[in-house]
Amino acid sequence: MDKTVESQNRTRRWVVKIGSALLTNNGQGLDHQAIAGWVEQIARLLDEDLEVVLVSSGAVAEGVTRLGWQQRPTLIHELQAAAAVGQMGLVQAYESKFQKFGRHTAQVLLDHDDLSSRERYLNARSTLNTLLALGVVPVVNENDTVVTDEIRFGDNDTLAALVTNLVDAELLVILTDQSGLFEEDPRKNPDSPLIQRASASDRSLDAVAGGSVGGLGRGGMITKLQAARLAARSGANTVIASGRELSVLAKIFSGEEVGTLLLADSEPLVARKQWLAGHLQVRGSVVLDEGAVRVLKEQGKSLLPVGVNAVRGGFTRGEMVSCLDTQGVEIARGLVNYSAADARKIIGKASRCITEVLGYCDAEELIHRDNLVLL
Repeated sequence: MDKTVESQNRTRRWVVKIGSALLTNNGQGLDHQAIAGWVEQIARLLDEDLEVVLVSSGAVAEGVTRLGWQQRPTLIHELQAAAAVGQMGLVQAYESKFQKFGRHTAQVLLDHDDLSSRERYLNARSTLNTLLALGVVPVVNENDTVVTDEIRFGDNDTLAALVTNLVDAELLVILTDQSGLFEEDPRKNPDSPLIQRASASDRSLDAVAGGSVGGLGRGGMITKLQAARLAARSGANTVIASGRELSVLAKIFSGEEVGTLLLADSEPLVARKQWLAGHLQVRGSVVLDEGAVRVLKEQGKSLLPVGVNAVRGGFTRGEMVSCLDTQGVEIARGLVNYSAADARKIIGKASRCITEVLGYCDAEELIHRDNLVLL
């Protein structure tokens, strides 16, 4: 078996995105039979101990249908109204169908500010991780009822990729009404061969990715390619495949070559560590005692408050801080779980004392090992 396929089989967390063209039965309301099929497939994956975050389009399209409009509006307040109406039907559809398999769902609405603000980013990340740990299926959509063009993701392909980064998923699956990415536009050349696998960073793919042809969605193949590149930043591979193919998710899980596999250039943990080390500005520092330095260097564990002697500078939750040894040498950096003011109150104390000192406990660690990179 190919190493890439083996890697997919070991994947324990996926983000699955389903597009409007699949969900809305060619614009005639939600296709409940199709939704039931995807829900059953996801339920089977959950039974295999795979965690799944579902990113679903369809709210605006469903709202347009419910309101009796003939086409997707262009005015922002009409789009927001359609999203508010359609979100009700979309959530009801998923909740009722997952209930048949004894699975709970949770609605998670995000906008760009949720992922650009470090504190809100960590809050969203923590919520999604908690839901997954509870066996709940998060159903994520853009918060279309309040979003404006200035803070819009642009399409749910982009949102799905950012959620993939957010939850450190190993694979992004984009289900669409096309079989994948072809060497030529299949609308112009029906005999064009399918690209089965390629590097997500391959710029020659841009020339074969076209735009959206439907009136209900905002994305096209080019947005899916761009989403694959975003997902690759955290080391995730992407599969673009037809949502109408029988048991498509099961086939991907079993390692079959389905659709187009776009490969990341590095492993997830390596990519995330590189991003932490090189792309965020350091806002402060913490001075570690010798024991904490040893634990971080030799055991790769999280940084606990008890191992910190001092806090320097001013920073908020989610910002990057340097970890210094007693000689002032930087040994690591990472995303801190508490503000500088709160960190000063809990350093040197056991994690069990955090609630008593602060009145709350967001995390037992000052910096979790997944958000920490050694230098």
